[in-house]
Amino acid sequence: MTTAQSPAPATDQRAQSVRELFRRSIELKEKLIAEGHAERVVAMADVCVNSLCKGGKLLLCGNGGSAADAQHLAAEMLVRLRPDVNRDGVPAIALAMDPSSMTACGNDYSFEVFFERMTRALGRPGDVLIGITTSGKSPNVIKAMQAARQMGMTTLGLLGGSGGPALAECDLALVVPSTETGRIQEGHIAIGHALMELIEDGLIAREAIKRC
Repeated sequence: MTTAQSPAPATDQRAQSVRELFRRSIELKEKLIAEGHAERVVAMADVCVNSLCKGGKLLLCGNGGSAADAQHLAAEMLVRLRPDVNRDGVPAIALAMDPSSMTACGNDYSFEVFFERMTRALGRPGDVLIGITTSGKSPNVIKAMQAARQMGMTTLGLLGGSGGPALAECDLALVVPSTETGRIQEGHIAIGHALMELIEDGLIAREAIKRC
């Protein structure tokens, strides 16, 4: 016996839903411009460039989609960001890249302390930790930021909503003014791309890296 299925929404209704999603994404980015967040991205880039010019490195962490963003941005520093800019690699490490270490930590200690342990093991004074959390409430990101500060690193945050408890652990933070996770993530990756382009330009201008 077959079960009757509800008809799929009309194509125009689904297309309208997509248009509304696009509008919300556009409106959020316009709000970032209007509220002066571009200047905050420039300040973050300056922190990163100064660290890298002194032999420091970037550490990035986040969970889920934010872990993917951390890996995405680290890869663009290590390899290439823009097709017309060939240059030396820039030291950037995404802390969620190693599943063996992550699962060992989760099994032997706690997933909550994984980013903290990686920060303490890999970070050095003068390095920069970029924590990405859409809620600002991720305990493992917060613990990493606390450890980084104790070690003399600078902490930058890409956050969302109110910024959550992570905001207090950031030397500089950009809080995307939304509570919609997907839109916050879209804001984060746009901000991340702008940040990495500024870092790349700054390092080339200061001859800290060479164009190939």
